[in-house]
Amino acid sequence: MNFKINNISLKQSLLKGMLFALLGVLNSCYSFTGSSLTDEKTVQINEFPNNAPLVNPALSQQFSTAIQNRFLQRTTLKGTKENPDILIEGEITDYSITPTTISSNTQTNPSGGVIQQAQNKLTITVKVHYENKIHPDASFDRTYSDEAAFNSDVSLSQIEDQQVKLVTDRIINKIFNDIVANW
Repeated sequence: MNFKINNISLKQSLLKGMLFALLGVLNSCYSFTGSSLTDEKTVQINEFPNNAPLVNPALSQQFSTAIQNRFLQRTTLKGTKENPDILIEGEITDYSITPTTISSNTQTNPSGGVIQQAQNKLTITVKVHYENKIHPDASFDRTYSDEAAFNSDVSLSQIEDQQVKLVTDRIINKIFNDIVANW
């Protein structure tokens, strides 16, 4: 009976060993980071001034802080002000609120006419200069834009912070993916 217990333990140990070996092989075949930043160690992210015709006074600081946090928290890059491997800078070129209408939210008024729910659209556009000193061929200059719609019966001051955060997060995701993701 003692022999069977040892035999079961030996089979379990062998099975565990094979499982760990298989995981090791799979891990060596595929990198789970997906990052194209392999040799770069430092990053400098300059402030993004707001040069849009319509100026949100807090947008420049909010955007600059959010993009810095994204790169410093989600990569192994260290922030620096001197001789960085990566330089990210740019400017906010457009901040606009335009009226738009969504026809799916229609209502019929008592006189038989159709009333459409009016909406506004917040659009933010950012021009980005990315310079990679380790891999210069990866450097680029691009413009990113995104938008968010909101009901026009809500005042802009009530929802502006929420909508600005939503749109800037989307833009920062696009920038981050273009720089970091290895697709």
